[in-house]
Amino acid sequence: MWKDFKEFAFKGNVMDLAIAVVIGAAFSGIVTSLVTNIITPLVGILMNGVDLSGLKYTFGDAEILYGTFIQSILDFFVVAFSIFLFIRLAMKLKRKKEEEVVEEEVPKVSVQEELLIEIRDLLREQNKHSS
Repeated sequence: MWKDFKEFAFKGNVMDLAIAVVIGAAFSGIVTSLVTNIITPLVGILMNGVDLSGLKYTFGDAEILYGTFIQSILDFFVVAFSIFLFIRLAMKLKRKKEEEVVEEEVPKVSVQEELLIEIRDLLREQNKHSS
């Protein structure tokens, strides 16, 4: 059982997932700061100084904090859009790197090989015509 657990825990996919979780947590802090310190004040300016998180509806002793909910929705969309842009940039860089690798992998054909390929093609053509 211990051997099976070690194989599972130290496979590449599990380690990649662990690294992604740590990076995601750090990225979440950056995005939260972006939303709290930049986006929310800009939205407040656009809405003539209305603070979304302060919006509430009071019913008796209960307070329904719908402004906080709206702020959470805004946070979600900013986080989702930020992650989308980051992944899109990463995929673009990956594709560019893959294209460079593909270009490098094209083997250079020597003059002798080109001549042999031409001879082979000519022989095939002759065999088709004689059949």
